[in-house]
Order: sequence, then structure tokens, then C-alpha cells
Amino acid sequence: MRQDRRAFLTQGSRLALLGGMIATGFLNIGRALAADWNSAAFTAKNMADAMAKSGYAGAAHSNDILLKVPDIAENGAVVPVEVTSHIPGTTSIAIFSQDNPNPLVAEFQFLPGAMPFVSTRIKMAKTSQVQVAVKAGGKVYINAKSVKVTAGGCGG
Repeated sequence: MRQDRRAFLTQGSRLALLGGMIATGFLNIGRALAADWNSAAFTAKNMADAMAKSGYAGAAHSNDILLKVPDIAENGAVVPVEVTSHIPGTTSIAIFSQDNPNPLVAEFQFLPGAMPFVSTRIKMAKTSQVQVAVKAGGKVYINAKSVKVTAGGCGG
């Protein structure tokens, strides 16, 4: 019975400490779970604005960005996308769908030493290019592939 009491007191004190840290603002859970959202980039209505507002304008083409998307997507609501960057020092990967109402679909940030790989599903309004931009070593790189959407999509 004595061990149960000690375990209870230990867990209780940990929870009280965690609660106190959250209440005083010392520990901000929301900030720890997500980076700031770039509203201007994600709400841009054309590709040039989306790339400029997200910091990917003027990107140079690179075959070191491997982009795996289907040639034909049967359902535009769920288009699988895999991206691997073989560019040393990759810090972020952004996915754009050129003809979507809002071209910037997703952006992923990487800590030093992390493998720059993303596997996700995106929504495409219609047949267009999927472009992937990468920030690495203070420079910006891009690669693209066309995807034909046969049904579904952002608009229905």
C-alpha cells in the first residue's frame, strides 16, 4: 500500500507542476505543436502570389527533388503526393497545385538532421501541375509534374 501512495503523490505532483506551467504561460502547448500560419501565402489566389508570399519566388529547377504523384488521379479530392529532397540542408518543403483556388496546399518545416521526406494527400480542383519547392542553404529549388484529374476535386 505504501508504494501505491508514493506513486500517487509522484504523479499528482507532476500533474500539478504541469498545470501550473500551462496556467502561468510558461508552457505554451499551441506554440509547441504548430508553427505560425502564413495566412497571406495560403490565401493567395494565384501561383505567383503564393510563391512570393511563402518565400519560394525565383526558385531554380532541381532534379534532386523527387516528386511522386500519379499521372492520372481518379479522384481530385485525394491525390497522393510523396516528396523527397536530396538537396543538403533542406529546411522546408512546400506543395503547390497551380490551378487550385488557393495554390499553396501545404508547407513542411524540418529541423537540422531530419530526413526531408513528405507523404501526404492533397486536393486538386482540376488537371494541373503539382509543383514542389524546397528551401535549402538559403536558396530555393523547384520541381513539377502534371497530374490529370478525372473526377471530384475542390469544386466538386
